[in-house]
Amino acid sequence: MLDLLITGGSYPDFDAGVMKQANIGVAEGKIAYIGPGEPAARQVADAAGKVVSPGFIDIHMHEERFLTEGEQYVIAQKMLEMGVTTAVGGNCGTSRQPLSHFKAVLRKLGGAPVNYIILSGYNRFRRELGIGSYEHATKDQWKKMRSQIREELEEGAWGITFGIEYDPGLSTEEMLYALHATDDPHLFAAAHYRSDAGYAVPSIREMLLLSDNSAPKFQISHLSSCAALGQMKESLALINAAIERDPTLSYDTYPYAAFSTRIGSAVFDEHCFERWNKTYSDIMLTLPPYAGMRCTKEIFEDAQKNYPDMLAVAFVMNEEEIAAAITNPYGMVASDATINGGKGHPRAAGTFPRVLGKYVREEKRLTLIEALRKMTLLPAERLELSAKGRIAEGCDADLTVFDPETIRDGATFTDLDIQPEGIEQVYIGGRLALDRKVTVDPRLGRFLSYKDPH
Repeated sequence: MLDLLITGGSYPDFDAGVMKQANIGVAEGKIAYIGPGEPAARQVADAAGKVVSPGFIDIHMHEERFLTEGEQYVIAQKMLEMGVTTAVGGNCGTSRQPLSHFKAVLRKLGGAPVNYIILSGYNRFRRELGIGSYEHATKDQWKKMRSQIREELEEGAWGITFGIEYDPGLSTEEMLYALHATDDPHLFAAAHYRSDAGYAVPSIREMLLLSDNSAPKFQISHLSSCAALGQMKESLALINAAIERDPTLSYDTYPYAAFSTRIGSAVFDEHCFERWNKTYSDIMLTLPPYAGMRCTKEIFEDAQKNYPDMLAVAFVMNEEEIAAAITNPYGMVASDATINGGKGHPRAAGTFPRVLGKYVREEKRLTLIEALRKMTLLPAERLELSAKGRIAEGCDADLTVFDPETIRDGATFTDLDIQPEGIEQVYIGGRLALDRKVTVDPRLGRFLSYKDPH
């Protein structure tokens, strides 16, 4: 007998390239039946008119800060509420805490709202060694940090990440040395570019060099915030040609024309407004005493000096270039979710519903199955999660059921707590985690170790 039968819905058949209607049965956490029949099941869920999708996989987000914000889930809960079942943290070189500590907290809390994969963030090791953002590390420090990377890979990290823009002293040579901590081509590497706008194309070329000269698969992080300032056409042509030569390269992008990062980071160094052709009022701050306020020169300088960890939102990108990155044949959707003090950018709570509502239903820039491929199958294949990202017998029953006629993002730039519309149910391992905006079980997710079979 099945544990669960979901009836009347449609699902993406990626092999055939079409949406198909079928009943989907689940047993022991796996998809066990796909077809027109109604085999006996302990529970039956009606999904008539709905889509039964593989759970969304967010290949680029930023996990909880357990060391500074307590042992609680904030970002992972937002992930669950927008249909994500597996999330990849540790991006942009900024893993929030040692992997051993992250794993220990997940064990202590008895699971997580979503499955978690963690990458080893190289910039954190620079901080721990006291290397300033603009400083070049010594060769001895290179060796220490490569050793630390290897330790986290042994702990189950899925790969290595860099935040090049955050540490301008980080050289190409230093990153190549770090990447040679492993010769495993199945691991994953990702980088936040060196600079944006007029420097986007040289920054992309640097990442292509890293990709060409190291073993792990390489991911260009959040392309939109690098090149959606007038450089997207040239950037996509460069990336697409590189992917055609080397399919182990890819990129991710999010569906908002604004980025977010710490106001005290090197992103907001002198000349940033000249580079973007923007001004202080295009920057919004997220926490007291400036929550929801647009900057003046005085506010901007005070926040940089006295509140450097506050997240700022920069409205500097072009919507048409955002759409180009999302609808390009290559690439995948990711949130780049980051939250500090409960505040941040709505991408942390609305990315996947926004793509399905805005770019699929309203603007018809993508077909439904194309969008779902970028949210499920492509990231699963990228991470070699063979049991995820597809509706097929034997695959994990990580499922997101949504209404294609109503799905949309809810969160705004001043309120992250507005849940998306149209997410009906989310199942993790065949068990109900979320039902119509109500979290049923917030501990079904687990840490996925690269060392375990996947």
